[in-house]
Amino acid sequence: MKNIDLHCHSTVSDGELAPADVVARAHAQGVDVLALTDHDEVGGVAEATRAAQGLGMTLVPGVEVSVTWANKTVHIVGLQVDIDHPGLLAGLAQTRSGRLGRAAEMGRRLAGQGIDGAYEGALALAGNRNLVSRTHFARFLVDGGYCANIQEVFERFLGPGQPAFVPMQWSNLEDAVGWIRAAGGQAVIAHPGRYDYTPNAFHALYETFRDLGGEGIEVVTGSHSPDQYAEYAQVARQYGFLASRGSDFHAPGEGRVDLGGLPPLPAGLTPVWERWL
Repeated sequence: MKNIDLHCHSTVSDGELAPADVVARAHAQGVDVLALTDHDEVGGVAEATRAAQGLGMTLVPGVEVSVTWANKTVHIVGLQVDIDHPGLLAGLAQTRSGRLGRAAEMGRRLAGQGIDGAYEGALALAGNRNLVSRTHFARFLVDGGYCANIQEVFERFLGPGQPAFVPMQWSNLEDAVGWIRAAGGQAVIAHPGRYDYTPNAFHALYETFRDLGGEGIEVVTGSHSPDQYAEYAQVARQYGFLASRGSDFHAPGEGRVDLGGLPPLPAGLTPVWERWL
């Protein structure tokens, strides 16, 4: 059975490793098929593809699009996208455009909490300053000794309702799914277990996503606890979604699992890769 990991990040967004290094680590971890899915950016896919070819791996061109739906952030992964498609590139550029202003405001709010230099520190940790994110701020706070780990940063400062949280208006769901589909890709809801919706809101999200042409949902992901695998396997069955699997790797030692370290999909699901592997 092939080891397939369809969600990870590089320095092009908020990962700590360059695209080629992500591929090398995935290869060392036994991954056969890898999708690079940087946030709102496909700029690392070409480098990752070259690295994968050199190692005999399959690299799936991907992206993770930031969406605002029902006043909360949802991530939609696009798999097998044409990274040169003009509509996709324009949409991603539009989605990225507000990040620097948001980061500056987070820096101001952290300064109000007695933490100086956070904006500059986060920028220094961002491989792509146009994609500076809460993760970069979190790493700065951990490195500076303000918090013990990234989870604590989000619980104390950067999560919704916390003093340095700055809401962002991302792309809308219809546009995001449309860009992915226009670029020949499959749209997948990333890590649904992370979203704080009521059951009715989740039902509306799944129905709307499916009606727009969305095809899949992440079932086995590094952002889910093991007991959530069965929960979202049932969601996939109920709504007719294809099932995806991905570590959501950002950095060595940072997440719950490493590249390729997840169990297989639960039985009885149709994998998202069925048509192209």
